[in-house]
Amino acid sequence: MHVVLADPPAFTPPYDHELASALARAGATVDLVTAPFRFGERPVPIGYALREEFYPRSSRVDRRRLRLAVKALEHPGAMRRLLGATADVLHLQWLAAPELDRALLRARMPLVFTAHDLLPRRTARRTRLWRALFGRFERIVVHSQRGRDRLDELGVPRERLRVIPHPVFRSDPPRRDDGRTVLSLGVIRPYKGLGEAIDATLRLPDTRLLVAGDPRIPLGALRARAGARAEWRLGYLGRAQLEAALSEATVAVFPYRDELDQSGALLQALGAGVPAVVYDVGGLGEVVARFSAGRVVAPGDVAGLETALGALLDDATALADARAGAERAREVLTWDASAEAHLELYRELV
Repeated sequence: MHVVLADPPAFTPPYDHELASALARAGATVDLVTAPFRFGERPVPIGYALREEFYPRSSRVDRRRLRLAVKALEHPGAMRRLLGATADVLHLQWLAAPELDRALLRARMPLVFTAHDLLPRRTARRTRLWRALFGRFERIVVHSQRGRDRLDELGVPRERLRVIPHPVFRSDPPRRDDGRTVLSLGVIRPYKGLGEAIDATLRLPDTRLLVAGDPRIPLGALRARAGARAEWRLGYLGRAQLEAALSEATVAVFPYRDELDQSGALLQALGAGVPAVVYDVGGLGEVVARFSAGRVVAPGDVAGLETALGALLDDATALADARAGAERAREVLTWDASAEAHLELYRELV
């Protein structure tokens, strides 16, 4: 089985690397086609071929508007080369330019797409565009039952949808938490509810908030609001910085709005044995509830978020039970299991 995985915008290098490596371990020949990663070091390929064929020029441009203009010129040629490749299956992880890809997505080989965000935020309201795009793929992977239901409601034929849970990113940092540290982890975007994490933490006595991630929003007002109760570790987190933050976390918090199917940052936390408190959006509540790896709260309920965090921070038995749930997730949600599920899907098409 020859599989081409493609992440044209290089949105998720850790996910791409882990899936490509696991498919290779399972016996597939794997090419990962992507763009240079602008924010840090990419994982070293293990068992697969890495081809950085997208955006070689625009990736070197610092000015955003100019970079986007050059990227738009580079995109059609790179996509045509990708679609003209020879393989058993082409599996796209992201679409970098949905408006252009609607016209470009034609290939001789079967096409698979993973809807990581279901409908990406920039074009989420353009449902006709996404119905047309989804129609180009023989199979569409989602990470949760709720994600499958959402795309079914959008009009994607249910027989084309496959639920493959997002694996954890397993790590084993030494536990150095003080018993009262709440971790907000990952790229800081508007939909991630950092303000609500701050408000809930401030209501809990003797509790510290550790914010670790690359900001994509202004933080001045949020930092003033959090005051001395928060520590900020800003910027792209390399492996050492990520594991340092996870080692200090008692519990992680994810008060997200409903704009995605699953969270890589949540799977980083669970993969390190750190339980989580999440809003019940996308597939976040599904994975935490399935393994009893924390608490699930109604979206937007800051008082409920405070109560759930306090229930874990103030009760050693509840915290130990949630940590045991995170350990169960580590044992079940593996990349090898994900690779087998993907290969089963690919075999339906070839």
